Amino acid sequence: MTQAVETLVLDEAGIRGDLHAGLTRRSGPREPWLPRGLTLRNDRQVSALCPTELAAIARGLDLPVLPPQWLGGNLLIDGLAGLSGLAPGSRLAIGGGWGGKGRFDGGAVLRVEAYNLPCRRAGAAVAAAAGRSELLFRFVGAAAGLRGLVLSVDLPGTVAVGDAVVVIPPVTVKGATR
Repeated sequence: MTQAVETLVLDEAGIRGDLHAGLTRRSGPREPWLPRGLTLRNDRQVSALCPTELAAIARGLDLPVLPPQWLGGNLLIDGLAGLSGLAPGSRLAIGGGWGGKGRFDGGAVLRVEAYNLPCRRAGAAVAAAAGRSELLFRFVGAAAGLRGLVLSVDLPGTVAVGDAVVVIPPVTVKGATR
């Protein structure tokens, strides 16, 4: 189970020792167009959640709280409205005092790869932790649009509780996003 810590050390593979750490991963149900088991770049190294969004999911499930540990989140980002709606290709620059102006002087930069779809596996974890089997199926609906993000590490480093997070939107060139 995920445990709260004061600092996270992120390297090129993600968080050392984490289930999703690694430079590569195997294709699976998220890539139905590919045969399962192919080696892919790991675009799911870190899972970010938002306390406000977790509270909304908890209300939808009639729970007093929804601890991020129940969903296996690695990074809890508070004060960033609409976290789950950030566009893929955006970057989260974490730490430092730069505030988005000049050169980054912080701890790490993470790339938004995708919205983390609510799934029955996460629903099963919530149901088991809450001791309420009906939450298995209710979770997907309650968490729609609020499940957080999956990220990859662009710039390795250390991030700490209370670090500022600056969103760097994806660069758009003549209608294409990079």
